[in-house]
Amino acid sequence: MTTGNGAGTEGGGAVAPPHEAYRTQPPAYAGNPGNQPGYAGHPAAYPPTAPPTGIERALTAAVAGGDGGAVVEVLARTRLYVLVARLHADIPGWTAPLPTIRDEASRRTCVPVLTPGMLPPWHPEWVFREVSLGELARTWPYDVRRLAVNHGTPYAAMVDARPKHLKAWLRADEHSGGPEHRVLLTDGGGPLYGPLAHGLALGAHLAVTNGLIWNRLGAAYEDYATDRARLRSPWGIPHRAEYRDRLASLMKNQLVGRVQEAVLRTRHTLAARLGRTPTREEWAEAVARTFAARDADDRALADRSLHYIALYENRLRADGALAPDGRVDTLAAFDLGRAVNVVRLALGARYGDPHEAEQDVLRLGELARGAYPSWADFSLGYLMARIVHRAEDDGPEAAEPTYQQSLAEHRILTQDPTSPYRNIPWS
Repeated sequence: MTTGNGAGTEGGGAVAPPHEAYRTQPPAYAGNPGNQPGYAGHPAAYPPTAPPTGIERALTAAVAGGDGGAVVEVLARTRLYVLVARLHADIPGWTAPLPTIRDEASRRTCVPVLTPGMLPPWHPEWVFREVSLGELARTWPYDVRRLAVNHGTPYAAMVDARPKHLKAWLRADEHSGGPEHRVLLTDGGGPLYGPLAHGLALGAHLAVTNGLIWNRLGAAYEDYATDRARLRSPWGIPHRAEYRDRLASLMKNQLVGRVQEAVLRTRHTLAARLGRTPTREEWAEAVARTFAARDADDRALADRSLHYIALYENRLRADGALAPDGRVDTLAAFDLGRAVNVVRLALGARYGDPHEAEQDVLRLGELARGAYPSWADFSLGYLMARIVHRAEDDGPEAAEPTYQQSLAEHRILTQDPTSPYRNIPWS
């Protein structure tokens, strides 16, 4: 396989983690740009024995139906990935040419791409770039006439890429709206049960928001460049040292808001003393006593936080998401859930290795189990933090779309029969 310029790089071996899903070498269907060192002589991993996600199932069905247009429609709604040497991906302002391979069956030169469920295990020196069908059409090599999707696997599609077909790709890309968001996407070959799956499921809210696989520690979260960009903004993480510091802060719940947590902790302590949930007035009086010695800004923020928490708890009760006598006692879920996604972003950015990421996710699972009694309580804590912070920053009207989106994602995760929250025991 070539990158178009024949350049090469030395690749190191991946750190071998304990989880059996990780292997040091990518499978053959990922391609090997330039037949680089670090790949030759290693046995290829077998492709999954069943379609890993609904994306591969939809693609397989479209291919079986013999409708080329249906195949293109599936691809237009899907993130597609090309393999890139990390050395090339790190060159500022330069994008590596699309790779090519030779299909021995047809003796044709093809551009290979992978669908999300088919990304191979993590490798320190090989990364992936996400491309849309429209981008492929706009940057297509003039002398290549085939797109090889998941080449050499049971979930493959060979797509005609002559000029008239490239125009159809552009139309399909424009009409599709791109990859789906706000969907639950599960990798059937990833962790589905046990502590690692439990820890990964803490990050499912953001995975659903972005339409990404929730149960994977692998080659990419979104793609290499995007993972690094998301760490820089909004997280302010430009390198590994900052990543470890920020993750430690998230594990200690230091970013969710100390005032909001103090307001909830005050109610929780009062409820334990009274043997019941305090009234709004009792809670407000206790908060006033707790913050009496604080500065005026903290007292004002505490009053607003109490107001918003009470407001949105009532909304959640009216919408059937919170029991009539239920309450949210901590917003720790927001930091813990985001921490899982930061771990996955950092793994995709090559700021850590899979073994370290796995240990961090396991630790986050332990912290979550210590803070919440159930998946539903964890999810409510996550969405409450998200809504309250939005209302605090931009006002209740601006927070309304956030409330509706968060409630919809909460329902997906707590009601969808395929959700990890319905299938993985909390404790």
